[in-house]
Amino acid sequence: MQNREYEYRGAMAQFWDLLRGDTSNWEDKFFYQKVIAESGQPVLDVGCGTGRLLLDYMSQGIDIDGVDNSPEMLALCRQKAEQLDIQPKLYQWTMETLNLPRKYRTIIVPSSSFQLLTDPNDAAEAMRRFYEHLEPGGTLVMSFMTLSTDGEGPFEWQKEVIRPNDGAIVRRWSRSRFDLVNQLEHTEDRYDVVVNGEVVASESLSRSPATRGYTQEQVVKLYEIAGFTNIRLYHGFSFEPATAQDSLFPVLGTKPLGNS
Repeated sequence: MQNREYEYRGAMAQFWDLLRGDTSNWEDKFFYQKVIAESGQPVLDVGCGTGRLLLDYMSQGIDIDGVDNSPEMLALCRQKAEQLDIQPKLYQWTMETLNLPRKYRTIIVPSSSFQLLTDPNDAAEAMRRFYEHLEPGGTLVMSFMTLSTDGEGPFEWQKEVIRPNDGAIVRRWSRSRFDLVNQLEHTEDRYDVVVNGEVVASESLSRSPATRGYTQEQVVKLYEIAGFTNIRLYHGFSFEPATAQDSLFPVLGTKPLGNS
């Protein structure tokens, strides 16, 4: 376990599942499931958060552990697991300090979580740690999203949902600005709870930088430097080869046999 500063806290963690809504049919769930079926178990879910994929896969009998750097997200995951009467193995580590007691056949890093590592040195170290935690012949699969193709912004959006337990409105307002030269995204978020038209609670969060963008060529280089082979880029979650225009592309790489 480590205790570095973490981002997914407070209102961001508290309202994470509520604001995402029903994720049961998200395409990536079926994509990673197929990768796991081909690559094998055990599985490590990096950035497991509140357990969107982890708990679903566990319920299907998949041998999977979870890791996240946010104790608040992990606490929510444990609460949901208790309701399902399952007991996941959950660990609190950052990607670049990962140090777990066993190795895995498949490591998944969904939801572009790897891009939260904005320091290139941290990213390189995380790739080394992933490699170390894989069995020979194992697979690392991560999803990536390119930064905005519409300019540097700022871009704003807002989402509102009704909280089921009391009917309050939970509102998230977000603004993003892109530094396309340095491939960095800077974000501001505000979470409001509205009752009878009045804001009764509000929390703001600024992350600068928040995420790092990658070209497809840069991602391939990351994998190659870490020692991965048979690197494949896909178009969305379709298992069709990626095109140069794809803004979302999962990437798979294999740890060669004979590498412990």
